[in-house]
Amino acid sequence: MGDLAIDFCGEWYEPSDEDVFNIGREGDLEIDDNPYLHRQFLQVARYDGIWWLSNVGSMLSATVADASGGMQAWLAPGARIPLVFSHTNVIFTAGPTTYEFAVHLKTPAFRQEALEGDSDGDTTIGPVVFTDSQKALIVALAEPMLRREGTGFSAIPSSAAAAKTLGWALTRFNRKLDNVCDKLDRVGVVGLRGGGGKLATNRRTRLVEHAVTSHLVTADDLYLIEKMRGVDEG
Repeated sequence: MGDLAIDFCGEWYEPSDEDVFNIGREGDLEIDDNPYLHRQFLQVARYDGIWWLSNVGSMLSATVADASGGMQAWLAPGARIPLVFSHTNVIFTAGPTTYEFAVHLKTPAFRQEALEGDSDGDTTIGPVVFTDSQKALIVALAEPMLRREGTGFSAIPSSAAAAKTLGWALTRFNRKLDNVCDKLDRVGVVGLRGGGGKLATNRRTRLVEHAVTSHLVTADDLYLIEKMRGVDEG
């Protein structure tokens, strides 16, 4: 195996130091014949002795995390990130399907001890319309990530804490959370429901990861917390 290898569904790929390795619906690693997936989405290449992962797509984002879960980043269109860990997980969603591949590096720049639990991410394509109060709910849950890039998922506030931030009763917050998750579930966002149509217990994490990764909410939406604080929109 070379210095860097990619594992997808048990198949191994070894990008060359000299060439750009393309990942997407077409390319060196053909992920899937999924119309929601860019023909060329991600690229792996070595520049000045460092391996880089670049997002060359126009709409989809990817979640990038080290194996321990201690580092997580969201790779937006046009962005790139150095691959510096011995094991990096790359997770992204196109339409209703979530994909994951692993990047293994023989000579990592950083080494970390494994921690329990990895997180994955969900993104989707297509417009979803939310009321101001529904979007404010998402912003309140995602606020730590919107204010501090790279925040781990443990920073996501509880429903009670987010409801307090918005000045809402917890029952109202949970009702609106149900509505938001239902709306996203209907357009194919994975991970917001458990078996038998029951809402997943980790839906807040899934919702925030989807919202931040897909730019459903951004730092520009933080004003909604003040705008909707204590407001009863119904």
